[in-house]
Amino acid sequence: MENFTNNATEILLLIFLTITFLQSGIDKIIDWRGNLSWLNGHFAKTAFKSSVAILLGIVLFMEMVSGILAAVAIFQFVFEGESSIGFHAAVVSSITLLLLFFGQRMAKDYEGAKTIVVYLIPTVFLVYLLQ
Repeated sequence: MENFTNNATEILLLIFLTITFLQSGIDKIIDWRGNLSWLNGHFAKTAFKSSVAILLGIVLFMEMVSGILAAVAIFQFVFEGESSIGFHAAVVSSITLLLLFFGQRMAKDYEGAKTIVVYLIPTVFLVYLLQ
């Protein structure tokens, strides 16, 4: 319990990232066709229109890596009182969110881009805490 209380902020932010990215990644796996169909329409008028499937695969990979690293970091904090993996989880998560943000901007979905920023702020704060 002491490891949790000493690292509560970091652990809570890592739980946030685990939920965010594993849920999103698992959804993409379960409903690949639905996601691909929606994204093909979303990016139809962008430079990404012919590479949506490969980009979706990259985003899926990044989300799963982000979520798994965050989950491992939680356990490392709880059981060891520190996490060398936590920093990497926060950085990879930030990069993943920046990729998503870039895609929303390219699609001129400015409301969607604003939503990504809401996720990016606590994630960059976690990078700061773990530096």
